[in-house]
Amino acid sequence: MGIGFIGSGFITRFHIESWIAVRDSDVRGVWSPNATRAEQAAALARTRGVGDAEAFPSIESMVKDPSIDAIWICGPNHERVANMEAIVSALESGGELIGIACEKPLARNLAEAKKVRELVRRAGVLDGYLENQVFQPSVMKGKALLWSRGAAAAGRPYLARSAEEHSGPHAAWFWKGELQGGGVLNDMMCHSIEAARFLLTEPGKPRTSLKAKNVSAQIACLKWQRPAYVEKLKSTYGDDVDYSKTPSEDYARALVEYEDDAGEPLIVEATTSWSYVGAGLRLSMELLGPEYSMKVNTLDTDLSLFFSRDLEQTTGEDLVEKQNAELGLMPVVTDETAVYGYVDENRHMVQAFLKGERPEETFDDGVAVTELLMAAYKSAELGETVSLTNAALDDFIPAVARGKWNPRAR
Repeated sequence: MGIGFIGSGFITRFHIESWIAVRDSDVRGVWSPNATRAEQAAALARTRGVGDAEAFPSIESMVKDPSIDAIWICGPNHERVANMEAIVSALESGGELIGIACEKPLARNLAEAKKVRELVRRAGVLDGYLENQVFQPSVMKGKALLWSRGAAAAGRPYLARSAEEHSGPHAAWFWKGELQGGGVLNDMMCHSIEAARFLLTEPGKPRTSLKAKNVSAQIACLKWQRPAYVEKLKSTYGDDVDYSKTPSEDYARALVEYEDDAGEPLIVEATTSWSYVGAGLRLSMELLGPEYSMKVNTLDTDLSLFFSRDLEQTTGEDLVEKQNAELGLMPVVTDETAVYGYVDENRHMVQAFLKGERPEETFDDGVAVTELLMAAYKSAELGETVSLTNAALDDFIPAVARGKWNPRAR
């Protein structure tokens, strides 16, 4: 199966690196509005030996190329609907695809997420939602063991905690609420909520066996609105990323109350941060039941290095993603694409598409996650718990995404 990527940035390159361990498919195309970066990403695929990829001049030309069987959408959030419209237009004028996979989040808000899902249904192709943390080997193995041993003996788990924390994104558009759809809540809590929901879902049952009832949340800008860090963002990304005027949240927490199909109450606690200071990206999950628990922490690695203060170092991210230091005792994530779930995610998507089956994560899941994210934003704005039964989220746009949120101005 030939894969074509929309987008040429950090996440596309992460996926391409993971393809070394993905069978039965090749990376054959990349399109980006930046032709130079598209060629660089295609060259990476060729260098890694994962496909004879080429840079395409348009989405339409890539979709219509007979070597391309499926599209991975990995561009910026504000282009999701336009990217899908271009794909569907090409399909309706003679193109053919097996499936379309889309990176998290599915869109900036619920209306856009539903539009993206509507478009893939109109296209009549298979759909996959690229939520890598669900496919982390530690998460999948831990869930399987806890449900088969702990839950079988003592009853189902009732509490899942999930967190993603690092020092901030790589590209300017992530920091802009109107382009990204918000701040860290929209960017990363999509991971945490879905990973926790996955852990609480009984094996063999659909995600819809859990019904979300209420959401309560808080957001804050703890680090990046301080004057020194406002100037740091400006010097890095230009004056149009001005957190003194239009900040996005760099910290968010949410509590989601669920009910399973037997009426049992369940809780998800999710925390995300762009203001975390540590070795680098930290993903952590916990699952707790009546007589058992599990935990995952990606910085509890099997390899660490030590560099003394007398050793000159250059900055980089060769030890861990979002690396914050080069000296001292440093954890090393030896295979990030595998540890973070990209290998198993892409392997699953490829095999599902080849079998003509919808993957375990679909655009339906992307819409469900987006609804919870919007409920969390609404809760944070109102300062009260939001009930999912009457949340009225279809037309809701967070104040952060409208440039109307500035806690320090208040």
